[in-house]
Amino acid sequence: MNQSFFIGAVGAHQQLKRLTVHSNNIANVNTYGFKAEKSRFTALMYDNIRGIENEELPTGVGSALWVTDTDFSTGAPVITERDQDYMIMGDGFFAVVDLASNEISLTRNGAFAVSELQRASGEVDEEGVPIMETIYYLSDNQGRFVLSRSGGMIEVADQHAEQPVGVFDYINYSGMEHIDGTRFLAVNKNGGIRLSDSQVVQGIVEQSNADLAEELTKVIETQRAYGMALKMVQTSDEIETTINGLSG
Repeated sequence: MNQSFFIGAVGAHQQLKRLTVHSNNIANVNTYGFKAEKSRFTALMYDNIRGIENEELPTGVGSALWVTDTDFSTGAPVITERDQDYMIMGDGFFAVVDLASNEISLTRNGAFAVSELQRASGEVDEEGVPIMETIYYLSDNQGRFVLSRSGGMIEVADQHAEQPVGVFDYINYSGMEHIDGTRFLAVNKNGGIRLSDSQVVQGIVEQSNADLAEELTKVIETQRAYGMALKMVQTSDEIETTINGLSG
């Protein structure tokens, strides 16, 4: 089989992966705190490689989606005037903790809410049953609680008052694990966590940094590249069919 057949097939498959990246960016263009991903391609192996017994190993050519980088640039501010909305003016992340798993994740989505937790008050009723009291904390409204600068959960006594929301940062953001639309987990090469000096503003949230015009342009590019790759497969198949017909 002509090698161009496989080049085209691999290329078409990789363009579908690229389309997934940009489609996800478009789908989250209105998601607060969303960070767009950029697709990076690399050339596949294109030189002959000799094996252990000096035999020639098959060569590969073409390209493949190597990695998707996250664009951590700041999105546009959106004024909401909600007391539980916050935006970081500068670098850094909010930190939220999942009490069920003790997982601490990072986010730029400051559209928070107030959630309640029940805890024992230290008193009992007439039947000796512990009396529970309700405490309100700042949360992301999905079961995770926002951390303060000291690393503790933020108790909300006055829902209209500005809360001491913590902002945390790393030396670099390269390779951070994207675990859902707006949350990240740090990896070893990001360095140690540190407090950020960035200011937090109440009543504003950060919009997605996905540029709709740019993403639509990338989708068109991907569509055309996909079509050309399939055309290469079709042409290669036609050539092989012609050669096989002549051989017969």
